[in-house]
Amino acid sequence: MPAACDSVLEDIEDIVSAEDLKPHDRQFVRKNIFPKVRKRNSQNPSQTDDDLPSDSIIPGAQKIWIRTWGCSHNNSDGEYMAGQLAAYGYKITDNSDEADLWLLNSCTVKNPAEDHFRNSIKKAQEGKKKVVLAGCVPQAQPRQDYLKGLSIIGVQQIDRVVEVVEETIKGHSVRLLGQKKDNGKRLGGARLDLPKIRKNPLIEIISINTGGDLASYPIEELVDRAKQSFQEGVCEIWLTSEDTGAYGRDIGTDLPTLLWKLVDVIPEGAMLRLGMTNPPYILEHLEEMAKILNHPRVYAFLHIPVQSASDSVLMDMKREYCVADFKQVVDFLKEKVPGITIATDIICGFPGETDEDFQETMKLVEQYRFPSLFINQFYPRPGTPAAKMHQVPAAVKKQRTKDVSQLFHSYNPYDHKVGERQRVLVTEESFDSNYYVAHNPFYEQVLVPKDPLLMGKMVEVNIYEAGKHFMKGQPVSDARVYTASITRPLAKGEVSGLTEEFRHEPQNGTHWKKDSSAGIPVKTLLRLWMALQLPWQQEGGLKILSVSLALLAVLVMFYYGGMKAGL
Repeated sequence: MPAACDSVLEDIEDIVSAEDLKPHDRQFVRKNIFPKVRKRNSQNPSQTDDDLPSDSIIPGAQKIWIRTWGCSHNNSDGEYMAGQLAAYGYKITDNSDEADLWLLNSCTVKNPAEDHFRNSIKKAQEGKKKVVLAGCVPQAQPRQDYLKGLSIIGVQQIDRVVEVVEETIKGHSVRLLGQKKDNGKRLGGARLDLPKIRKNPLIEIISINTGGDLASYPIEELVDRAKQSFQEGVCEIWLTSEDTGAYGRDIGTDLPTLLWKLVDVIPEGAMLRLGMTNPPYILEHLEEMAKILNHPRVYAFLHIPVQSASDSVLMDMKREYCVADFKQVVDFLKEKVPGITIATDIICGFPGETDEDFQETMKLVEQYRFPSLFINQFYPRPGTPAAKMHQVPAAVKKQRTKDVSQLFHSYNPYDHKVGERQRVLVTEESFDSNYYVAHNPFYEQVLVPKDPLLMGKMVEVNIYEAGKHFMKGQPVSDARVYTASITRPLAKGEVSGLTEEFRHEPQNGTHWKKDSSAGIPVKTLLRLWMALQLPWQQEGGLKILSVSLALLAVLVMFYYGGMKAGL
């Protein structure tokens, strides 16, 4: 999957100037990218039991802890990596202390998240854990000092996570940072049908395209992924992207065309939530988007970042829109989609922001009273164009952030809804574990009683209380309950996308049943094939490649020979 944060241009530090090399340019100045393998010195007399030689380690039997920061796009990538590792036999654990390897999946949208990422690397190293890094941070800045000697898997290479983890467990450092291409054309990333472990078995997150050099997944692949999700008991789909509005421009289609195709396969009782879109592209499809957002199986919700209500600040941010564009989109949708929820983002203290600029932003928040507002204080990232600009004093940035926050908390968007009867879809448990969390047609959060019979169901509730970020509802006893799918949802931690044969085999890395006709463990074939992926990319490539192919041919002959013998 392509991974990047829902808004790759969420902060100016994610922009690379025309004079600077882009991360992918630095990677493609070479014709090929080879894994960088560093082996331990086997002659080192001080080698301890913890530093076993790589040939004494059996990959697939270790425990792995995965930590993901950031947007839904990044979370989807984390789910795919967990699924592949679990399908291969690794045990995914929630206990970081018992894990043999930490897979840290990072995000660049907010500086604090990057700080957490760096601190987690340090903690892993102090605990003598093996470490594999993924996500936006190592992809964009792989030569940072604190990343030296660590394995990195690029955002377009997550389908090779098993290889990287295997080599890291053996004591090697591997870096795969290339981009997926077909005949020179950039692809959206890894396949959508890879195994995955959903963080929430009821919610499927689907990345539809990448930003930068736009690369969209074909409509049929996205629809197939949605169908598979519903067959596995999913009742809510999130579409995610660096900019959903830009979908399809590179493959001769557009977002509304995709959405109508998806709506056709959404069962009654299930819902679709759209991801973030910047104003420029959504302006082209306002009429059609209004019709889609009015569909009963699509949440009337849209995340449209504004960042600042000052055109001069937006220009400095290199945004491709002005405040008038944002207002046009919001005003049109609020008129055509009654009750729609518009979420937006504000960055406080961007370099060059004056008091007058900031007051324009305050007026915008006061005018629209956004029910969902993400407020971020600007943090300069070293080496970016924004870091070289004249900075707003830290105390001023802090005060502006506080002022916007106080304004946001001065109004209650849901008070007028007390007494309403609403249809809600129940999908998760609240953080305090006291309620189940549901969402009404406008993707507003409604807390309902913890009745296990409600989970994954669409029910009607009476709203009896409202807070700043939620409402509370009591299920109506005589109301109809909708179930999105007759299929039992996957258990928490269960791998999605596996065949029935793999699904019923124990995934502990050791006891995999044999194919009834061939007599060869399917797991063994998978591991041997995986093992042949890396060697030919290193020195002596052609020679080793020929040997690898010969070995693979023997395996195939052995496999089919066994099948015939079983007939």
